[in-house]
Amino acid sequence: GGGRPSAVQAALLAASTAVTALLYSVYRQKARVARGLEGARRVRLDGDLRAVLLEAPGRCVPYAVIEGVVRSVKETLSSQFVENCKGVVQRLTLQEHKMVWNRTTHLWNDYEKVIHQRTNTTPFDLVPAEEGAGGGAVRVMKPLEAAELSLETVYEKFHPSVQSFTDVIGHYISGERPKGIQETEQMLKVGTALTGVGELVLDSATIKLQPPKQGMPYYLSTSDFDSLLHKQEANARFWKTLTVLFGFATCAILFFVLRRQYRHHLEKKHLRQMQEEFRQAQERLLREVKAEGGETLKNACVVCLSNPKACVFLECGHVCSCHECYLALPEPRKCPICRQGISRVVPLYNS
Repeated sequence: GGGRPSAVQAALLAASTAVTALLYSVYRQKARVARGLEGARRVRLDGDLRAVLLEAPGRCVPYAVIEGVVRSVKETLSSQFVENCKGVVQRLTLQEHKMVWNRTTHLWNDYEKVIHQRTNTTPFDLVPAEEGAGGGAVRVMKPLEAAELSLETVYEKFHPSVQSFTDVIGHYISGERPKGIQETEQMLKVGTALTGVGELVLDSATIKLQPPKQGMPYYLSTSDFDSLLHKQEANARFWKTLTVLFGFATCAILFFVLRRQYRHHLEKKHLRQMQEEFRQAQERLLREVKAEGGETLKNACVVCLSNPKACVFLECGHVCSCHECYLALPEPRKCPICRQGISRVVPLYNS
């Protein structure tokens, strides 16, 4: 290929570079989230919270961490399946489970599809965990926009599908076998300890926790802040490891391509040196022949430049070598002029 990378090598290098760049972009985003979460301001849900916000620029903390207990503002949502289960966020999900025939692997694969989902919310606050702590309440805004919203599964039931023999035959023909419908209810119950991370702002007499405006994620998690931070840092380390691995692979492919081009450059340099030595040898022989007044250069072997030509190569018909140099040609023997294979040799007789 003249030292140029092959199509496969170029495709591998381009794909590896693209994947590395994509992984690095994801890693930078995850690392930015982890750094932002680490630098978030932790505030206590007590009587000094309003004074802290009054002293903050614009009565706002751009990225704050606050921990409290969920309390409904007006009314609560009741579970449809569990008695005396009250919450502020309710999510009802119907999910279809079936087996789908893969024509490539010739295997039945599980397939899940959400056929219906409804989420109900009601306004709620975060209040201090200890009663009588004297702290205020923080109104949680737009909880469904949270990147992590911890909901507890309070009800789950699987309804298997009933199939007749005719249905089974039809399913095998169509390549789809329904397994059943799974019904799930998830809730954020009243009294749940919650860690909120977002923008904390004092709006008139109400303290609000809402999605931040700097593009940082909004969290409403049942985990404590240290666990949440550790999870994001572990996530960033995972993507960093993937980026490093694919970066090493890209460097290895690039090194192989550059090494091949360097070796080709050395071969071309060596070939030019040989051509120069051959030219100098021809000029030296020409000077010697002219000094002796001979006419042997015209009939000299193109390989050794000393013995007279004595062979006719067939089928190309070139007369260019002496018999000793012909015997020294590597197998399979080829004509030094046209590089065509030599099928037989005819001696040359000069009269």
